[in-house]
Amino acid sequence: MAVFGLCLDDISEAAFEVWPCCWDAVRLFEAMSTQWRVGMGGATGLDYGVVRDVARLIGIKTKALLDTFADLRAMEAEALAVMAESRDAR
Repeated sequence: MAVFGLCLDDISEAAFEVWPCCWDAVRLFEAMSTQWRVGMGGATGLDYGVVRDVARLIGIKTKALLDTFADLRAMEAEALAVMAESRDAR
């Protein structure tokens, strides 16, 4: 977590709901958690080269991947913003 500028205090224990239409994107984002590209300044984004394979491994159909990928990118952008805020706060 430190590599990404995060600590345990950054993780909320609050429960949250996921809309059914977003569930595949949440599953894919979680499955991609070890696929961050990292530079000297921290994470720069997910490795898109493995998205199709990871999606297939967790059972996301190819036809659904286009919509799921758009949602994944939105989650990636928000995660990068949170990581940047954490780095800037130091």
